Amino acid sequence: MSNIEPPPPLSLPPPNQRGGCLTALMAGFGVLMLLPGLCALLFGGMSVFEDGRIASDIAPLVFLGLVVGIGGVALIWAAIKGRKAPTHPGTLP
Repeated sequence: MSNIEPPPPLSLPPPNQRGGCLTALMAGFGVLMLLPGLCALLFGGMSVFEDGRIASDIAPLVFLGLVVGIGGVALIWAAIKGRKAPTHPGTLP
C-alpha cells in the first residue's frame, strides 16, 4: 500500500474589505437623504408655529420626510461603522 498524505488544510481568504469609494458614496447619499428630513422639520415646525398643530394636508409629507431623514442617518452610520465579517469558531488564532 502506498503512503498517502492528507491534503493541507485550506486557508480561508481574508474577509472582503469595503473600499473607500463605496464608503464615500454611502456617506454622500446619506447626506442627501438628510435634506428631506430637514425640510420636514422646517415645514412641520412652521405649521406648528403658525396653527399650533401640523396641517392634515402636509402631515404625510412631514412623516415621509422624517422617515427618509432617519434612513439617511442610518446610511451614514453604516458607512462610518463599516461591516464586520462574522467570526467562525474554527478561524480563531
